[in-house]
Amino acid sequence: MIMKRSVPMCVLLSIVTCGIYLMYWFVVATNEVDAVTEDPGPGGGMSLLLTILTCGIYGVYWAWKTGDKLDASRARHGVVPGSFAILFLVLNLFGLSVVTLAIIQNELNRYNPNL
Repeated sequence: MIMKRSVPMCVLLSIVTCGIYLMYWFVVATNEVDAVTEDPGPGGGMSLLLTILTCGIYGVYWAWKTGDKLDASRARHGVVPGSFAILFLVLNLFGLSVVTLAIIQNELNRYNPNL
């Protein structure tokens, strides 16, 4: 089940908790993207661990792969795909992973059937 989250509230909580909520949000968003796109990956917890162990290198790969999954899912649902993979890759290379998560959450909110 995809849970609707307020993007501004998630960003604010990430700032207030000094990044702890950001890590939780990363894990949950990764799991929800895997569920929505029906393309299982290593999971949110493992992705976070790999990102930490590789000093962020895996996070750049994760951003590209997640964007690719969301583009493919949009195409399957008849929505014009964007270039999320490139956008997420560039954002993460410049250290703006919170913006990547905000865009991912905005996209996930569209998949919530209760809206």
